[in-house]
Amino acid sequence: MGFQDQHTRRFVRASMAEELLDASTETALALAWRDQRDEAALHRLITAYARLAVSFAGRFRRYDVPYDDLIQQGNLGLMRAAEKFDPGNGARFSTYAAWWIRASMQDYVMRNWSLVRTGTNAHQKKLFFHLRRALQREEERGRQGEGALSTRLARELQVPEEQVELMMGRMAGPDLSLDAPQSSDEEGRAWVEVLEDDSADPEETVLERLEIRQRRRALYSAVAELPERERRIVTARHLQDDPVTLSELGAAMGISKERVRQLEERALGRLGKAMRADESRDGDSVRKPGRLAAA
Repeated sequence: MGFQDQHTRRFVRASMAEELLDASTETALALAWRDQRDEAALHRLITAYARLAVSFAGRFRRYDVPYDDLIQQGNLGLMRAAEKFDPGNGARFSTYAAWWIRASMQDYVMRNWSLVRTGTNAHQKKLFFHLRRALQREEERGRQGEGALSTRLARELQVPEEQVELMMGRMAGPDLSLDAPQSSDEEGRAWVEVLEDDSADPEETVLERLEIRQRRRALYSAVAELPERERRIVTARHLQDDPVTLSELGAAMGISKERVRQLEERALGRLGKAMRADESRDGDSVRKPGRLAAA
């Protein structure tokens, strides 16, 4: 292998030359680290199995990520394994560590393979690492079989067909910059120039804000013209963040709940007339009288 960094070459050689540990030694070192936080025991355990990080890094190189970074991620997984390993569960540390190393590298590959977040669920992660080989097998078989390609792949990998189609689209090509030209012509437009702006028109936004402000002023002016009891009811029921119930208002005002409802209905009718008259003068559209909170 042609490594770019001499430190990486040195690390690989040193890792492959480390002694292999037997099961009893693994257990003794793991116990010393877990119970006594013996750093020398941890160091020996880690260095003995750094070869696993080197081995797994070679398997993940086809995803076009730096080999040095893969080894670092493998070492992080190895450290995590040493922290989590329970010597009493009967498993070898090497077996346990291999899972953490592979998981650490998979996570790194998926985070760096594309700007778009990939592998957000178990199905996508499975597809990311197995879809290429499944496609290669389909090609070797001449893509024969019943159903569409995505259907056959979904059946083989035991994942939903829509997830297969989504991942095939993502893996069809590399990320493209929005600043890249659409064609080789010097006058060609960049992709970003053809994106549609879904945001509201600035002029319409300003006009809408002015209209809301005007309606609010008209509303409060109309409320101020109401009789005192009706004004109190409308304010408590429609112009507060925490509206008061009919029963609470009735108890506070010394009248029945039904009487409060009647006064509220009459007040809203008056406000509706006042608002429609104001909008008619300004040439605006008619607004429903009951929607005081929106105004």
